[in-house]
Amino acid sequence: MKENIKASLITPETVISTNSDINPARRKLIQSIGSAGILSLIDPMVKAGAWAAGSDAPEKTDVKVSFIALTDCSSVVMANHLGLDKKYGVKIIPTKEASWAAIRDKLVNGENDMSHILYGLVYGLQMGIGGQQKDMSVLMSLNNNGQAITLSKALYQKGVSDGATLKSLMDKEKRDYTFAQTFPTGTHAMWLYYWLANYGINPFKDAKIITVPPPQMVANMRSGNMDGYCVGEPWNARAIIDGIGFTAITTQAIWQDHPEKALGTTSDFAKKYPNTCRAVTAAILEAGKYIDASTSNKHATAEVVSAPSFVNTDVSVIQDRMMGRYNNGIGKTWDDPHAMKFYNDGMANYPYLSDGMWFMTQHKRWGLLKEHPDYLAVAKKVNNIALYKEAATASKTPLPKSDMRSSKLFDGVVWNGSNPAAYADSFKIKA
Repeated sequence: MKENIKASLITPETVISTNSDINPARRKLIQSIGSAGILSLIDPMVKAGAWAAGSDAPEKTDVKVSFIALTDCSSVVMANHLGLDKKYGVKIIPTKEASWAAIRDKLVNGENDMSHILYGLVYGLQMGIGGQQKDMSVLMSLNNNGQAITLSKALYQKGVSDGATLKSLMDKEKRDYTFAQTFPTGTHAMWLYYWLANYGINPFKDAKIITVPPPQMVANMRSGNMDGYCVGEPWNARAIIDGIGFTAITTQAIWQDHPEKALGTTSDFAKKYPNTCRAVTAAILEAGKYIDASTSNKHATAEVVSAPSFVNTDVSVIQDRMMGRYNNGIGKTWDDPHAMKFYNDGMANYPYLSDGMWFMTQHKRWGLLKEHPDYLAVAKKVNNIALYKEAATASKTPLPKSDMRSSKLFDGVVWNGSNPAAYADSFKIKA
């Protein structure tokens, strides 16, 4: 047999057949070990290539992965578009949904298999808030950064350019101020609340908060239904191009390299189809690596995801902020080194326990959770780190040294997961 045999063709039988020169006693020992034992002797990177052909082959090959029309669905879309899913023996079927509520319902009832989903939505379901309780599984983080808070041009004309001037106007001109997020337990809600509270604005006492699906944000602001919103791209850039809003702050300015969307599924699906989950995760990891690798790859990605079947907007609206080229709509332009990241040498994808725990601290802060949960135990249950590590091995994705990470948010408060209950209780403005 040739020495350059492809890893994907290596099976236990192949390994045995290449050892014709070993002594009879050793051959008998190898034959007695069996398939599982032989695979355990193979280098993990070689074993990864054997999955599609061996007993670890995907249990389900056609996988419906739902998504919302947002730039950060790109790695899901590109995993299929580039054929990376085929490499791992699956076919990702990107399935567009109109709202996060639809994403939630179709994921929980099994109509879709996995989803591009708000990290906080997954934890809300796990804790029985924002929907009926359902045990969930985070397979990976899809991206960091790349969201923003958009305020209306009407506010700008009254002197508002940031959180401090918004607070001044709200104190001076008493009326109902309306702000939108995309789902009550989701990431956008948490960024919006955190930002408002930093400037002394209680989101539940000083403002009216509404829920609006991401693709409908711009139309609602144009109609005068809101003063501001937090959403993912490209709907912040779209408001600027349409002349109806400006970027008050990016979410990466609130928390550099913050967790954002996840690849989520139900715990039942992950347990029933672990090989499928691993294969899809590995394919999406490779897609994220492709996107982050070059400007030309980002441009190609923007071309694909701008299509009506995906984000449905002009390519230019997507690509500038994907590449870190920012214009806030009121005179400031900059190149942002912390724009949306889909891979970042794997650091954008690792399902850190501390990331999941943070969302629960904010759910508790705002009264969505009435009592402190066992933050770490819940995160260990939801974030499927063992399966992620297998997918990372298969896709040659680097792994961090720890399941926790430390971050300093824009208000100077450090989050590292060490004392989540105290952290949740430490904020001046809370429910």
